[in-house]
Amino acid sequence: MAHASDMIAGDIEGYLKSHEHKGLLRFITCGSVDDGKSTLIGRLLFESKLLFEDQLAAIEADSRKYGTQGGDMDFALLVDGLAAEREQGITIDVAYRFFSTDKRKFIVADTPGHEQYTRNMVTGASTADAAILMVDARHGILTQTRRHSFLMSLIGMRHVVVAINKMDLVDYSQARFDELVEEYREFAKQVGLEKITFIPMSALKGDNVIEHGHHMPWYHGPTLMAYLETVEVDEDHLQRTPFRMPVQWVNRPNLDFRGFSGMIGSGSIKTGDAIRVQPSGKHSTVKRIYTFDGDLEEAVAGQSITLLLNDEIDISRGDVISGIEQPAQTADQFETTLVWMHEQPLLPGRPYLMKLGTQTVSATVTDIKYQINVNTLEHTAGKQLDLNAIGVCTLSLNRPVAFDPYQEHPDTGGFILIDRMTNNTASAGMLHFALRRSQNIHMQHVDVDKQARALAKGQKPAVLWFTGLSGAGKSTIANLVEKKLHAAGQHTYLLDGDNVRHGLNRDLGFTDADRVENIRRVGETAKLMVDAGLIVLTAFISPFRSERQMARDLVTEGEFIEIFVDTPLDVAEDRDPKGLYKKARRGELKNFTGIDSAYEAPEAPDLHLKAAEMSTEEAADAIIEQLRERSLIT
Repeated sequence: MAHASDMIAGDIEGYLKSHEHKGLLRFITCGSVDDGKSTLIGRLLFESKLLFEDQLAAIEADSRKYGTQGGDMDFALLVDGLAAEREQGITIDVAYRFFSTDKRKFIVADTPGHEQYTRNMVTGASTADAAILMVDARHGILTQTRRHSFLMSLIGMRHVVVAINKMDLVDYSQARFDELVEEYREFAKQVGLEKITFIPMSALKGDNVIEHGHHMPWYHGPTLMAYLETVEVDEDHLQRTPFRMPVQWVNRPNLDFRGFSGMIGSGSIKTGDAIRVQPSGKHSTVKRIYTFDGDLEEAVAGQSITLLLNDEIDISRGDVISGIEQPAQTADQFETTLVWMHEQPLLPGRPYLMKLGTQTVSATVTDIKYQINVNTLEHTAGKQLDLNAIGVCTLSLNRPVAFDPYQEHPDTGGFILIDRMTNNTASAGMLHFALRRSQNIHMQHVDVDKQARALAKGQKPAVLWFTGLSGAGKSTIANLVEKKLHAAGQHTYLLDGDNVRHGLNRDLGFTDADRVENIRRVGETAKLMVDAGLIVLTAFISPFRSERQMARDLVTEGEFIEIFVDTPLDVAEDRDPKGLYKKARRGELKNFTGIDSAYEAPEAPDLHLKAAEMSTEEAADAIIEQLRERSLIT
């Protein structure tokens, strides 16, 4: 529905034509919880005459049931659509609303103020041209106000309105307004926000939202609506930047047509233009620009097209097609800023999936350089990132990708990290630059490879990964299996948890972060031993599924056998050969698996041993039989 213009009744065709050519502004409302974001948007919708009579009747009824304004209309309920939002009086999800005036069309994203839902604020801000940062005049600049401001700076928000709301609750005090303006300006300088407009208002009463009202005669700036209708939006900015098109789909309907489809992220392209494909570096020229509506001579940012090239070169989904003069960069290690959005903390060494444009690769945070305190902007050390933490980290990928620094090209510089086990989004990130070592270190070719080494030993290499609680019997069973394999002439090596901590991992403790790094190192060591042609046995608790999956992914499919030595906790605790359970029960041993640290049992192990119901000999024979069935040994 559109703004209720007088042209609708008199000249509907003229109105529709003028409406079609109006500019569009995307903006968000953000800030701390209960600062009045939803109320403001509800007021804008109401004043723009965008509500039908039945909607008004419904909101009046809901105001009596859920509202916080006594008998008055609660405008926040126009936006808070979830039942939980109405019951709690907070915004949980991002609510998108459309409205228009005679001058411009708008899409507004009402983002949550609660810390728990900061991830949703990042989502809403990622496509916005401007932001309205709400500040409760009574409470002032809060931690979440600073966090949202810092996030806007990271995202590159160009236009910010600081709306000092609820001025009616501080008697429309100019002194209070000036105090908050001065405080926020100091913080904004530190985070790099420049184009800031301050507006005192009462979203509930309507002061300085659409009209100035009469309560604040000392304010001579624009109303919020006047600002939104006139703020300059550089709609052609992306078209002036170098050409980038992430390939979404290789379009091959028949033998005579092979095109590469995607949406142009930035720049423009013409038939005959030279292009380069990253990360391969291959180049060609544009033969044809195809669209559903016909061929084009030129296409620009925002258009979805299919490119046909003059050369048959290998291009896949996830590759980036660039202009030949200023191509995208390629690398597999970066410095990046991460905004952590998952309840489970970020632990260096833990593998995640990284989605960058249309590319999806495996990624690991190798180091947290520092965290950023959003209140003081102080850089602090940390071994992990918790929910809503912001940190500068180094990131390593399993293969090179095409990218640009985020500040130059958000589409090819912004990414998300995805939890491999749950597929939940864990983090939003911005790439800064490629690490020098990603450009200078290359794999060296060797003539004697894994197959040659395995052939010389007369066996197929593999990893036998024993996992289970402390005292489950992993080391005992693994030791017997190695004896049997050795007696049969097989070439093996046993990596035992305690033995490794005497050397390779002696610097690690037993925090979750250290446990992740412990298994990462063991996985890499096992990979090298498999490359040497050995059958490697590893006996580690390895409590987390994600790290066991990481170890599996390091070797070729079929070379990893996960063996779950399943012993009930009470049985393992009765055995307690090292007295560790007793220490843990007495509180003398922290972060002990099964007591005060979780063990994530395998969901589909390759071999499930009920160790309490069978002898060590029977367990070892079951593993040997499994190796024969897989033709790893004869």
